[in-house]
Amino acid sequence: MSKTLRRNETLDKAKALINGPRAEEYGEALTTHKNIATGWNIIAKNALALHGEITAGHVALMMDWVKTCRLCHTISSEDGWLDKVGYSSLGSEFSIAKDTKDN
Repeated sequence: MSKTLRRNETLDKAKALINGPRAEEYGEALTTHKNIATGWNIIAKNALALHGEITAGHVALMMDWVKTCRLCHTISSEDGWLDKVGYSSLGSEFSIAKDTKDN
């Protein structure tokens, strides 16, 4: 299969998802992305002010925020709730490991 053909297949699959099931599950894309940006700006601002960088723990918070924004549209998404728990668990692990390493 040529690279161009593979690219077109990937683009077609992505179009079908963002215009179908993903749009239905997550809501209007621009609104969701604006909401995500709001939370990420807060997390990044505090990360830089208090830690001088965005750490792996902050990334876990940011990913949790993505799931939060999506759940605001579809509160019953079991996958969303499971992902939030997973990101929280990873964020805790990353932050504790960083604190231990720094001391």
